[in-house]
Amino acid sequence: MNSARPLSVRVARVALVAAVVVALSGCSTVRGWFGGKDSSKKAAKPSELTEITPTLNVAKLWSADVGGGEGRLGLRQGPVVDGDRVYAAAVKGGVYALDLQTGKPAWHYESKVNISGGPGVGEGLVVVGGLEGEVIALDSSTGTEKWTAKVGAEVVSAPAIGQGRVFVRSNDGRVTAFDAATGERRWFWNHDLPSLAVRGNDSVTLGPGVVFVGNDDGTVAMLAVNDGRPLWELPVGLPEGRNELERVADVDGTPVLEGGLLFATSMKRSTVAIDAPNGRPLWSADHGGPGRPGVASEAVVVTEADGGVFALDKQSGAALWQQPGLLRRDVTAPAVVGESAVVGDLDGYVHWLRLSDGAFAARLRATRDAIRATPVVAGDVVLVQDVDGSLIALRAQ
Repeated sequence: MNSARPLSVRVARVALVAAVVVALSGCSTVRGWFGGKDSSKKAAKPSELTEITPTLNVAKLWSADVGGGEGRLGLRQGPVVDGDRVYAAAVKGGVYALDLQTGKPAWHYESKVNISGGPGVGEGLVVVGGLEGEVIALDSSTGTEKWTAKVGAEVVSAPAIGQGRVFVRSNDGRVTAFDAATGERRWFWNHDLPSLAVRGNDSVTLGPGVVFVGNDDGTVAMLAVNDGRPLWELPVGLPEGRNELERVADVDGTPVLEGGLLFATSMKRSTVAIDAPNGRPLWSADHGGPGRPGVASEAVVVTEADGGVFALDKQSGAALWQQPGLLRRDVTAPAVVGESAVVGDLDGYVHWLRLSDGAFAARLRATRDAIRATPVVAGDVVLVQDVDGSLIALRAQ
């Protein structure tokens, strides 16, 4: 069924059941969610995994301990790859640089800071953020500390680095730009928070001379790199509903830029494609969720809050397929590797779904702990980090 619609059509409401509500930075935050209206114990149980006939052979390359993980903090903390190195951090344990093929450590930066955001990498730097708003920049080759800075709220997303700047998204809705060489603050941009939002956020996205930001009110904005000046803002999911919970519309996943197209997805089960330079909407579809979209050659893959995985036609937004076999399994946002979309789940399983039809191509239990962060793809290697601080490298053939 084609679920694409003109952007002017109102977005369908999503019923969310909040597991925990906490106060944070003047904004209430929902941590954990399930889709659907049936609140019975049976309905709330994760879907049981059924046997599959794999068409890919999956092997574990290596695993490493990068410190005490996020546990129940809801950080979705994952690694980043640059060249032949993997950079990873955990709340307790500092920052590690590891060889991509072997997992052997190249260096380790010890820190007393509770690291909650990152790492991000670029321009010879590895940058992380802390639960108290700390920002730490390291030399990517040696792990030597280059500079430190501070923002006004916890940092739970990876800093983005490029064009001579380090961009830090903090949990108070602010984006701060620092000089990459010195750590001097160049500008900041504030965006008002709704009274209720989903716990956490994701990185900003860099384009030529611009920064794209997904916001907690369901919008995505484009800012100028040099001064943070807003250039356009567009709704992805409309904050509609009878109460604050129903109005949650966060764009919590990093928008994905491919050429001149920007793809963003919202908790309101809405995904949009945007002509990035001018902010012109191209299509909008009634599927989406809390994580970033996975973009393939012909499809955009999204995970909804209830664990449903959908592929949308890249040109029109029409629904191509749905995989309902992971409902209520706290599935991560998807990453694209080869001809598959790959996601992790609450029991440490990693699933490969065929891009052609959404069928399971492979499954491997990488860890006994939950995987919250989006898998990271480097060539044919898939990296996942669990909430206990274990980093695992996998390869499917």
